[in-house]
Amino acid sequence: MNDRTGSLWDRARRVTPGGVNSPVRAFGKVGGTPVFLASGSGALVTDTTGKTYIDYLASWGPLILGHAHPRIVEALQRTCTEGTSFGAPTAHEVLWGEMLVEAVPSIEKVRLVNSGTEAAMSAIRLARGVTGRDAIIKFDGCYHGHSDGLLVKAGSGGATFDVPDSAGVPADFAKHTITLPYNDAAAVANAFEQRGNQIACVIVEPVCGNIGVIPPRAGFLEALHTACTKHGALLIFDEVITGFRVAYGGAQERYGATPDITCLGKIIGGGLPIGAFGGKAEVMDALAPTGKVYQAGTLSGNPLAVAAGIETLEILQAPGTYERLEALGARLGDGLAALFDEHGLPASCHRVGSMLSCFFTSDEVFDAASAMTTDAERYARWFHGLLHRGVYVAPSPYEAMFVSLAHTETLIDRTLDIAATVAKEIGP
Repeated sequence: MNDRTGSLWDRARRVTPGGVNSPVRAFGKVGGTPVFLASGSGALVTDTTGKTYIDYLASWGPLILGHAHPRIVEALQRTCTEGTSFGAPTAHEVLWGEMLVEAVPSIEKVRLVNSGTEAAMSAIRLARGVTGRDAIIKFDGCYHGHSDGLLVKAGSGGATFDVPDSAGVPADFAKHTITLPYNDAAAVANAFEQRGNQIACVIVEPVCGNIGVIPPRAGFLEALHTACTKHGALLIFDEVITGFRVAYGGAQERYGATPDITCLGKIIGGGLPIGAFGGKAEVMDALAPTGKVYQAGTLSGNPLAVAAGIETLEILQAPGTYERLEALGARLGDGLAALFDEHGLPASCHRVGSMLSCFFTSDEVFDAASAMTTDAERYARWFHGLLHRGVYVAPSPYEAMFVSLAHTETLIDRTLDIAATVAKEIGP
């Protein structure tokens, strides 16, 4: 690493805790010094040393169109000249809300916020306000942002650093959070039989993305819906990652499942910070100013984020978009699985649409506990082997890779060639 990047890392650590503004950006589980990125174009990113990588991080999922898409750039430039923040209603907020309601099967009304964390936090407050109950169910390894009650057996950064619970979260907060194994419908039914009259909601990533990509087993999402309906609780789908990623209408469209509230983020902002939560009209109308559940945000519906989001959704509506993403994702996922077999690696590739991840374990992976059997040391060698040769993936064995519409068959084939070299290098 040259002095320019080394100097940035030294400077960053002097002014920022751990040198990063989000813990998962640090190379804590893979070792080494983080790469500082300077620019991106399409499916490629370039670091401050001038080295270019094929990017499968995609800013952790939002960049489904790739970096610096011309239509997004033009929309942002145009919007900047009109104003960057008003703190008052705008016509674009209404249009954007209409697009979300039309796209997502379960959403009748929607509230804009500034992040996925804020969306999940607000959705749970709404569920508690509507039901008059305090307890919530979440699943081991599912990450719903860093609000206090949700940092209990979370995935993502928590899994990466082997700290499933955070200091600073009061025990009185955590006691209202019931954590269960993902994909275990029997555990859900049992929890409701024991505490059904106390449970306000179940919140779940319909496809796990923060402990690696783990799809729901057949019947699991339906079982959640059945249990919630029977006991008067609300079902919340955290589709911050899967929304507009695994289908235009998200995982609920792909799997035919219906939540009461949906949390969105990432893609809907076209690369800018944004979030949203929405659901049935009678539930959403419990929010202030029409109801008694308070939620607010000075920058909610920020014009820049909304403009980028509208443009992104319009592009994604083009015929053949998701067929294209499916084909590209399959080309990469099937190719990785084949080379693992070829080189005798105890590894598998999980994929749902254009999100995928590699588990370096011979065990079946279906929940957080089985995901944690992945060989973290082997993943670190995998990561650095790819990075050294110009392929950028998540610096954690418990995160997803993302394919964008900017990726091409040529780039994916180049990735597979590089991956084959690395697989041979790290050995069975």
